[in-house]
Amino acid sequence: MREVKAGYIEVSFDGSLANIPLDAQFSLPAKGVTAIFGPPGCGKTTLARCIAGVQRLHDGFCAIDGEIWQDKTTFRPPHLRPVAYVFQLPTHFSGWSVRRTLLYNTSKSTSALIDFDGVVELLALAPLLERLPSHLSVAERQRLALGRALLSQPRLLLLDDPLIVLDRSAKREIMPFLVRMRDKLPLAMIYVSHDMADIEHFSDHLVMMKDGAVTAAGPLNVVQSAPELARQDEAAVCLDTLVGGYDGRYGLLKLRLKGERLLIPGAPLRPGTKLRLRIAAGDVSIACKPQRTSSILNVFPARIKASLPFDEAEVTLVLSMGACNSGVPLLARIARRSFDALGLSDGADVLAEITRAVPLGAAQPLLQRLPNPYENVR
Repeated sequence: MREVKAGYIEVSFDGSLANIPLDAQFSLPAKGVTAIFGPPGCGKTTLARCIAGVQRLHDGFCAIDGEIWQDKTTFRPPHLRPVAYVFQLPTHFSGWSVRRTLLYNTSKSTSALIDFDGVVELLALAPLLERLPSHLSVAERQRLALGRALLSQPRLLLLDDPLIVLDRSAKREIMPFLVRMRDKLPLAMIYVSHDMADIEHFSDHLVMMKDGAVTAAGPLNVVQSAPELARQDEAAVCLDTLVGGYDGRYGLLKLRLKGERLLIPGAPLRPGTKLRLRIAAGDVSIACKPQRTSSILNVFPARIKASLPFDEAEVTLVLSMGACNSGVPLLARIARRSFDALGLSDGADVLAEITRAVPLGAAQPLLQRLPNPYENVR
């Protein structure tokens, strides 16, 4: 009998469904958001449906947090799996109010994960409770769909590209709620999408798929620095930092990342606030020795782990950032001429100069006022 690990999503599916091949194996923490990413038709939804038990590969294996849902002798049908599925286009009882729609789910479940009042607060549904779903915006209907799913008390929430039907403004409206769900609920979530920009905002782990097969799986920034993504035009890594202070004189946030400190322009945030940064490969340059004078605020020791050809003129460097070789990944895209002129090679110790880091959102509200804008200046 195969051993399973508590605290992990363990998946192994190998075969074909309706002549569509599927070769998917991964083991990732059953905490936070695991994104399944790949082009349309690569098998993302098929994999999600197999995890939910809607489709069955007879030789498949699926275990969630130490509990086997499928192996050679076991197959739990969908209604016996504590999983909630949110589709691209949610359906609701059109004649029922938002309140009644939510209470319909609440009455059939216990409050092990979250209760009615908790859902209303988490998803800011109070102003919508007496309205009909037909009178809601698309983003509001998706929030209602999320609320219904949570009130079924799942152990796993499957999100099948729920943002694909939203325009840019609606995505900005709903994204903070997905982040809040991730941060506040002890719930594993799987998010299916072909849009890396959406995945970067709130996913913790990433599963890459191509032609029905899983090609990479691991922490988001680790997979982002793997060759398949590092070679792309929009290559970047996402780093999760904590706010450590604020330089009111210059309008700079002080951020902490595994012993390193970053400075970025921005409004003040509460100390301890989580802030995700997106650092594009094109916004990182390389030096071999410290510059006596420079306008660049964020310069860190790093080691070149790999050098990947990008085109005839440029090379992408996969870096491990930190004086202690902490393993924080970073990408830099530089000219081939610079690569050769600096005598760079894999394993070389260099300085990574971050010229720009884009914040992707904060988990806590902005401070309206600081008692002393210079109190944290060093």
